[in-house]
Amino acid sequence: MTVLIQILQFILSLSVIVIIHEMGHFLLAKLFKTRVEKFYLFFDPWFSLFKFRKGETEYGVGWLPLGGYVKISGMIDESMDRDQMNKPPQPYEFRAKPSWQRLLIMLGGVMFNFILAIVLYTTLLFSWGERYLPTENVKYGIVTDSLGHEMGLRDGDKIVSVDGNKIERFSHIMSDILLNEREQITVERDGRLVEIKIDRKYIPYIIKGQGRIEARLPFMPFEISGFQKVSPAKKAGLKIGDRLVGIDGKHFRFNDEYVHYLADKKGKEITANIIRNSDSLAIDFKTTEEGMLGIIRDPTEVLDLRTVKYGFFESIPAGISAGFRTMKDYLKQFKLIFSKDTKAYESLGGFITIGSIFPGVWDWQRFWELTAFLSIILGIMNILPIPALDGGHVMFLLYEVISGRKPSDKFLEYAQIAGMILLLALLIYVNGNDIVRLLRK
Repeated sequence: MTVLIQILQFILSLSVIVIIHEMGHFLLAKLFKTRVEKFYLFFDPWFSLFKFRKGETEYGVGWLPLGGYVKISGMIDESMDRDQMNKPPQPYEFRAKPSWQRLLIMLGGVMFNFILAIVLYTTLLFSWGERYLPTENVKYGIVTDSLGHEMGLRDGDKIVSVDGNKIERFSHIMSDILLNEREQITVERDGRLVEIKIDRKYIPYIIKGQGRIEARLPFMPFEISGFQKVSPAKKAGLKIGDRLVGIDGKHFRFNDEYVHYLADKKGKEITANIIRNSDSLAIDFKTTEEGMLGIIRDPTEVLDLRTVKYGFFESIPAGISAGFRTMKDYLKQFKLIFSKDTKAYESLGGFITIGSIFPGVWDWQRFWELTAFLSIILGIMNILPIPALDGGHVMFLLYEVISGRKPSDKFLEYAQIAGMILLLALLIYVNGNDIVRLLRK
C-alpha cells in the first residue's frame, strides 16, 4: 500500500507539473495567434487513452508517462512532421512568426514552471508556515556514522559554524558543505572549540548518503507512535502509546546508545521494558536480522523546533525567496554532477528515485512541497541547451536573433534527432542506476 501511495503521488505531481509547463507554451502560442494542433498529457505513440477536439486543437492523455507536449504548427519538434515543413509557411505557423515571438513561446513552459513553484511556496508558507530545527537548539550535539568519525566528527559535537558562517537551520548544514565547497567545520567539544578540516576525498561518499550529521536525541521520553511494516514488537504485543524505558533492564541517556546496543542483538532475544499507563511491563521477543524492534517514535517530541507563521502579504516575498533559493541550490548541483572528483553522476536516479522521495502516506503539505521542487527541476532541465528540449530551441533562436540568420530546417531536423537520442541515452542511464541500486539491496 505504501508503494502504491508513492506511485499515485508521483503520477499526480508529474501530471500537474507537465500540464502547467505545456500550458505555458500553449498560452504564449495563442497570444501570438499561432496554431496549436495538439495538447497532450503524456505521450501517445500509436494510440491515446483519451482525446477530444475543441476548435483547432486536439486535447488528450497518452499512455506513456514520460512528460507531455503541445504540437505547434510549423515547428520542428518531437513529432518530426516533415510533410508540414515541406509546404510553404502559413501565417498561423510557428516558423512564420518573428524570432522574438518564437523565443517567448519556447520559454513559456519554463516560465510557467517557475511561476508554479513560487505560487506553491507562497501558498505553503501562508497555509502552514515553516517549521525547522535551529542549529543552536541542537543542545545534545550531533550523532554521526563511521565516515563522520573518520572525518574527525564525534557524537555529541555541537556545530558552531561552517567556514566561519553560522548556519541557522540544522538541516542546511550538509547541503551547505556540498554545494558551497566548504573547507572547515567548527564544533564545540567538551567545552572547547575544535576545527575540523573537510577533506574533499569524502565528498563522493557524502553524496551517496554517508557521513550523515543528525541531531542527537535523548532516549527519554520514548513513546511509541507507530510500527514499521516488519515489527516484532507489534507481534509481541507492544501498543501505540507505550513508553519504552529500557532494553534488558538497561537504561540509555541518548537514542544512539540504544541503537548501538541493538546492533549487537541482531536476531536475538531481548526484553523490552515499557510503561503502559501506570504499569511497568517486560516483554520478550527477538529483534529483526538488522537489530530492529520495528517501532516508530516522533522525534519532534524531543526536538526544540521553531515555527514561523506568515501573513498573506508576508508569504509572497518569502515564497519568491524560497523559489529562487531552490533554483540557485539546484544549479549548484550541476557542478557536482559534472565533476569527476565528486562522482555525483553515479547517484543520478530516474523514476524510482523520484517516486521514492514521496512519503508512504498521503500528506498534502509534503506533496505540494515536492511538486514545487520538481517543477523547478523540470524547468531547469528543460532550459538546458540540448536539442529536443526547450533550451535547444532557445539556443538556436538566440543565434538567429544575434546573427540575423536562421538555421536551415534540415539542420534543425538533424539536431532534433541527435537531441532525442541523447535524452533517450540519459533516460536509460538514470533508470539503469535505479535498477542497479535495487539489485544491490
